[in-house]
Amino acid sequence: MTTELHNWSKSSYSGSGGTCVEWAPACVSATGTVPVRDSKSPSGLVLDIP
Repeated sequence: MTTELHNWSKSSYSGSGGTCVEWAPACVSATGTVPVRDSKSPSGLVLDIP
């Protein structure tokens, strides 16, 4: 999955401590999985969680 093509949203549970998780909600209905990434490494790996 290419990270540049999606609008990423930061989890409301991430807080301000720098441990942030982002997800791409628009992809959920299209793929049936939830794309998740580390906001500190936006060009890194993306996990697709069913």
